[in-house]
Amino acid sequence: MRIIMLGDVVGEPGIAILEKRLPFLAAEYSADFTVVNGENALGGFGLSAETLDRILAAGADAVTGGNHIWEKREFWPVLDSDKPMLRPANYPVINAVPGRGMLRLEKNGFSVLVVNLQGREMMTPIDCPFHCFDAITEGEAGVIIVDFHAESAEEKEALAYYLDGRAGIVAGTHTHVQTADERILPEGTAYITDLGMTGAMNGVIGMDKDICISRTQSHVAYRMECARPLKEKDCAVQGIVVDLDEKGRAVNIKRISR
Repeated sequence: MRIIMLGDVVGEPGIAILEKRLPFLAAEYSADFTVVNGENALGGFGLSAETLDRILAAGADAVTGGNHIWEKREFWPVLDSDKPMLRPANYPVINAVPGRGMLRLEKNGFSVLVVNLQGREMMTPIDCPFHCFDAITEGEAGVIIVDFHAESAEEKEALAYYLDGRAGIVAGTHTHVQTADERILPEGTAYITDLGMTGAMNGVIGMDKDICISRTQSHVAYRMECARPLKEKDCAVQGIVVDLDEKGRAVNIKRISR
């Protein structure tokens, strides 16, 4: 089975390049299943029903989220719909937050369990992602894919080794900077610290560079805006393509940046 995972879609530039490139990537790699992180798709923060539909229409089989999934309150009902949209599973149940953190999907004779988790180091200290994975996947088998939306590389690597042999893929998202450490761990889990992002590369993590410079220099929280690509070559899709065997273990991983 061949799976494509793509990093955070950032605003209209990200959606536009996804719509143009994902169908060709899926055909080029003969992908069986595609996961896209979409938490920044609407103006760089959050999602709308329309942006989700565009990501799905571009070819995503499942769309994962992160800490910005809550930005647009009007989107919350979509999290409870039958659309293949996830939010991190380890938000405390006591808050009665909408949505789900894992989803089993069937496609082309394959059964895939997609799990979305969020880190705690340098982020909101929600429930433990390690314990959450254990609790929600007990008794599950086959192909398991994890989008770990986290800031800390240490936390990402630690979770990957913790899940080695239990998840076919553990891929980090959130930082929007693609790492060059893709590898297969000893027990067969494909891992990368961060998939990167899908969007404008002529900015700072997909956002307007001048605003980011001003924010960093002044420590004033100026309103962020997406970078404006001047040419198509200013945009890219980034992620990985992974081959899994019949037991759901990784046999090959390749980084994508187009």
